[in-house]
Parts: sequence; C-alpha cells; structure tokens
Amino acid sequence: MSDIHYQAVLPEGWQRPRGFSHGVVAQGSKLLRIAGQIGSKPDAHGVEAGLDFGQQWERALGNVVAVVRAAGGSASHLVALRVYVTRMDDFREHGAAIGAAWSTHLGKHFPAMTLVQVAGLLDAHATVEIEAEAVLA
Repeated sequence: MSDIHYQAVLPEGWQRPRGFSHGVVAQGSKLLRIAGQIGSKPDAHGVEAGLDFGQQWERALGNVVAVVRAAGGSASHLVALRVYVTRMDDFREHGAAIGAAWSTHLGKHFPAMTLVQVAGLLDAHATVEIEAEAVLA
C-alpha cells in the first residue's frame, strides 16, 4: 500500500481552526473533503448571535465555496453537500434566502445534497452546518 499524501487547505486571511482542517486535498485522487462550515465570518471562530437561518445559510455556503477556491477549484467542482440543520422548519421558511444564496455562490450548479435535522451543533448560535466534497480538475 502506498503512502497517502494530503494538504490542509486554509483560505487566505482565515484563522487556523482547532482540531480540523477546513479542507483537505489528497494527492492523486483530486478529491477535496470540506469540513462542516457554519455561518461564521472567515476570520471568526463562531457564529455571531442574532443571525437568522437565511443569513447563516448564505455564509456557510459561501465558506464552502471559499475552501474549494482555496484548493484551486470552483463551485462547479462540488459534487456533494451534507447539510445539518437544528430546525427543519427554518429550512422550509427561508426558501427565498436559501435560493438567493445558492444563486450567488453556486449559480445553476446542483451537487448531490443530503439534509438532516440534528439536535444541536457545536457552536451554540449555529443553526446550519454544511459539509461538502469536491472533485478538482
């Protein structure tokens, strides 16, 4: 079995996270696994209090795309999204904001997606977390 070499991805200007990488590029496979991204600003460690679900969704999706770009790809390289929400009703009620954010960050690109309701997320203020995979050209 050969050694697997990988490189952590840290977008310019972002603080290095504790205990994980925002993204990892594996040499040879061109598969990028993107850790769960929440609706925090890139230079912060958490979600600021008071942001609604739509605002958090927009930031989380933007953070996913930023990691893909930092790895040398684009939004069109995303192949899968796994979305964790604390309230499914939030997802249903913020359809317009979700659609606007999708249009801004992904355009008409629609990777495979899973949506799951969870009891809570690590950040107490987070209501959505998006994990992703991309295949880089």
